[in-house]
Amino acid sequence: MRIGTERKIMANLYVALVHYPVVNKNGDIIASAVTNLDLHDISRAAKTYGVSAFFVVTPLSDQEILVDRILSHWVDGYGAQYNPIRRQALGLIRVTASLKDAVDRIAERDGQSPRLIATSASRRAGCISYRSCRELIGGDVPCLLLFGTAWGLSGDLVDGVDHILEPITGRGEYNHLSVRSAVSVILDRLTVKIS
Repeated sequence: MRIGTERKIMANLYVALVHYPVVNKNGDIIASAVTNLDLHDISRAAKTYGVSAFFVVTPLSDQEILVDRILSHWVDGYGAQYNPIRRQALGLIRVTASLKDAVDRIAERDGQSPRLIATSASRRAGCISYRSCRELIGGDVPCLLLFGTAWGLSGDLVDGVDHILEPITGRGEYNHLSVRSAVSVILDRLTVKIS
């Protein structure tokens, strides 16, 4: 696919990068910081794979201001003229203070609440396969893929979702991808049929 060519939008597929509630390496629930790289790389993957919107979930007002400043430059400011392809990608970003706010916005747009599908680097009981998840996102109900920052989504959040996607596995024991990489791998597995 050439840069700038349009791919079919998956109208019922959404992505959320959750900065709260997530856990740190000690298992404490925290709010993590937004990173510029995550915004750029995940929005580019979301645009490439036809995601309807990319929600950045943070309750921290200073982090929301940071995202707004970045978007102002790339969507409305000089960056939009300098790199219109980047503008298309970053234009998918929606900032919300909570996951509930993101769910409400999708429900308002689509007329029904999305299925919540958590991702994790750890295998949990009842994980669904990529094939099963692909069938879900191909259906009529919107689906919101949840990606955690820091050391992942909090246990309470994961306990409240509809499905947990099986983790990405590589060739060895090491399993600690950046969230940017994980989003790209998962979107590819869920949206591209390999013959």
